[in-house]
Amino acid sequence: MRLGVLILPEHRWVDAVQLWRRAEQLGFHHAWTYDHLAWRTLRESPWFAAVPTLAAAASVTSTIRLGTLVATPNFRHPVPFAREIVALDDLSEGRLTVGLGAGGPGWDATVLGQQAWTPAERGDRLVEFVDFLDRLLRQPETTHRGRYWQAHGAMSEPGCVQQPRVPFAIAATGPRAMLAAADHATVWVTNGDRSWTGPPVGPAEGAAVVARQWEAMARTCEDRGRDPATLDRLVLTGPRLDPGLTSPARFDDVVDAYADVGVTDLVVHWPRPTDPYAGDPSILEAIAPRT
Repeated sequence: MRLGVLILPEHRWVDAVQLWRRAEQLGFHHAWTYDHLAWRTLRESPWFAAVPTLAAAASVTSTIRLGTLVATPNFRHPVPFAREIVALDDLSEGRLTVGLGAGGPGWDATVLGQQAWTPAERGDRLVEFVDFLDRLLRQPETTHRGRYWQAHGAMSEPGCVQQPRVPFAIAATGPRAMLAAADHATVWVTNGDRSWTGPPVGPAEGAAVVARQWEAMARTCEDRGRDPATLDRLVLTGPRLDPGLTSPARFDDVVDAYADVGVTDLVVHWPRPTDPYAGDPSILEAIAPRT
């Protein structure tokens, strides 16, 4: 199983640079950051944009894969985002994975003045967003007249370093998102049951949730004529799924539980001094897959 770490974009770069460098030194296979304008309980705390953060991270690392987990249509337009993706893929020399999801009903969905979309609308927007973004990154010029976005003659030269485009990691637990993942994803992403509001569930219960979600995803792939085995499966631990960062032994339990249900990639948050994701960084050091 490949292990990754998610670094919240909350530190000034003079401090954040040490975390991104250390993630690579520790041998993590991938490092991610959130793509929000502000986030939940940290809305009034320091918060930096995902794209420049990843650009800076690309400049101080050389082997670790980098990405958003996840970017959403809540405040993004596919055309400028595609240009940013091409630049990030170039800066990282082909180490970028673009995590995408439908987004939620929170502050990111209303900060630009619109009403929050319904779950069905968010699903529809994701399908159009992913399809449009896929074409923008694959072809030199794109015109699009959709329900939610339009573009005339949008250019994408020189294109991605990774061909035919950067890989997409799509968070998909609902039916519309699963369609987008079946059609366009390299990696399927889940962080558990999105309706769950209690404490993080343990490894056995969490793995059972993920297994049920994957069954639905696999059926969607088959319905779309895709072999489900061609999708990697990434689990983001955190608010819904216990990451097991209380001890190396507990983390081994987490890894074993998710490996048993076919998960290929597991991501934990870099421990913070306080909630959310409070923890001891020494545990992260202990469980890291050093190269």
